[in-house]
Amino acid sequence: MAMMSRAKIIGTGSFVPQRILSNNELEIIVDTSDKWITRRTGIKERRISSKGRRETTTDLAAQASFKAMEMAGISAADLDMIIVGTVTPDRQFPSTGCMVQKAIGSSHAAAFDISAGCSGFLYALTMAHNGIRAQTSRLVLVLGVERLSTIINWQDRSTCVLLGDGAGAVVVASSQNGRGILSTHLQSDGTFWDLLYSSYERSCLPQSLACIDLKPFQLKMEGNRLFKHAVGCLSTIASKAMEENGLSSNDIALVVPHQANIRIILAMAKNLGIPMEKVYTNLDRYGNTSSASIPIALDEANRAGLIKDGDLILLVSFGAGLTWGATIIEWGD
Repeated sequence: MAMMSRAKIIGTGSFVPQRILSNNELEIIVDTSDKWITRRTGIKERRISSKGRRETTTDLAAQASFKAMEMAGISAADLDMIIVGTVTPDRQFPSTGCMVQKAIGSSHAAAFDISAGCSGFLYALTMAHNGIRAQTSRLVLVLGVERLSTIINWQDRSTCVLLGDGAGAVVVASSQNGRGILSTHLQSDGTFWDLLYSSYERSCLPQSLACIDLKPFQLKMEGNRLFKHAVGCLSTIASKAMEENGLSSNDIALVVPHQANIRIILAMAKNLGIPMEKVYTNLDRYGNTSSASIPIALDEANRAGLIKDGDLILLVSFGAGLTWGATIIEWGD
């Protein structure tokens, strides 16, 4: 019997805004300090989109897409599906997926969005994986993109120091040799929706951040309760993914987690028995970019040569919903 095809990643790409907002600048805006932010979160700076530049959600996603398609050696006309994970679209409708489709010149792909908070990319990747296994898709562009700066309450020092903007993309194709996505695992629990959500309110922008295209929403979060759920959910679903594939922590070459908080990542790695040398982090430079964090980190690790053919890669995320997920990939052709 022929082996069922798997979905494999054949190209990665990422793009972030030009404007860097450092912890030292935040000290002027709210009652905080570089020392406190670094110790509590691991974040030193983040990227913020600007109205004066081509840095809308669609723009960021399109630039990441071009890079992923270039690596994959395909054109936008080759795509038959575009899936975007985001909670900060440019418009309520049409979808960011359709707007990206126009921006990159894709002619016939089906395009849509997934709203799963910081887990949006893994939810979207799972849809691509399922489509390829079912042979209803051949080449899929999967994106995670956010402009969280547009929904931040810049007077709330507990949240405004955490978040940033950016986009990451992968091109997913069919694999016939057994490599690719080994399995995906998704979960959610809506009973805890009120730990992280948006509210219809508009924040007051400090003059130094007048470049931000502020939306009439504010992000609200219960950080302490969310932290405890995040560590437990990430550790449990990552363990489940490894167990279902007959793997141990020693088999994993690299973990690419959602970049929310260094303390969450450290606690998860400890629970899994995986040394931090095998965990890729970049939140010191970008902060929490929600659904964009994993594909940005994956692209950086890939381009830095940290991922080799045959490596087993663990992607793991947690976000609003609550949602969480894990994916294990055997890298290479």
